Amino acid sequence: MDRRHFLKTLTGVAAGAGLAPMQAAWAAGARAAVPARKRPVVVVDAGHGGVDPGCIGCTGTYEKDIVLATALDLARQLEASRRFKVHLSRSDDTFVTLEDRVARARTEDADLFLSVHADALPEPSARGASVFTLSEKASDKEAAAVADRENKSDLFAGINFGTKDPEVNEILFDLTRRQTNNLSIRLAQRVVDELGRRVRLLNHTHRSAAFVVLKAPDVPSALVEIGCLSNKTEERALRQSSYQRSVATALSHAVGDYFDFVAKV
Repeated sequence: MDRRHFLKTLTGVAAGAGLAPMQAAWAAGARAAVPARKRPVVVVDAGHGGVDPGCIGCTGTYEKDIVLATALDLARQLEASRRFKVHLSRSDDTFVTLEDRVARARTEDADLFLSVHADALPEPSARGASVFTLSEKASDKEAAAVADRENKSDLFAGINFGTKDPEVNEILFDLTRRQTNNLSIRLAQRVVDELGRRVRLLNHTHRSAAFVVLKAPDVPSALVEIGCLSNKTEERALRQSSYQRSVATALSHAVGDYFDFVAKV
């Protein structure tokens, strides 16, 4: 069942039979986040770009450059697998608004959205990769600070459910977002596992915060901080193509594992 058919089914059930059948339809359509087609669509989002350098490392390394190189490597690996159709939010040093990044995922009917960033933390000794999923309430103060830094504006990414009943729309939105969040957490778990085999992880590895780029309610997504530019040792590592390749390989494997899991749901 593809996503559009899933939403149409929910809408029809909602209009005629109330919440309980809607929940049954939602459960039956759990795989709706991945349309039944030969190659799932993955949008790889390289953070920042253009006039927005992102975090700046101890010796002047720009986050936008590190994450673009990693995102391009990830896109190449995913395409080489012949399992996925891949789109990049940016493929060069171009500024793209947060809203446009989310809109691109929606326009491409993405099955997965993976945003690549590098971190900067107040404690210079802190180092390691980490993963964020969406939550309106941040998991901790540090996560909230990261989200505040990344979010320059906010966006309500709505869905057209095909019904004008506000109560039905609210319920459908909640059910869809709940399923999307569950899948996003599953993706984050696979990312953490794969990164942990190749690079150092931050102590608080999986966190949550209200990132704008993760707010498409029907696209499972995660934001990956591939390391800390605020740590001198890790800044040097982040500049190395071998480190970037290790991260890209970990993310590629995580994406494959995620879709293997979803196919069995």
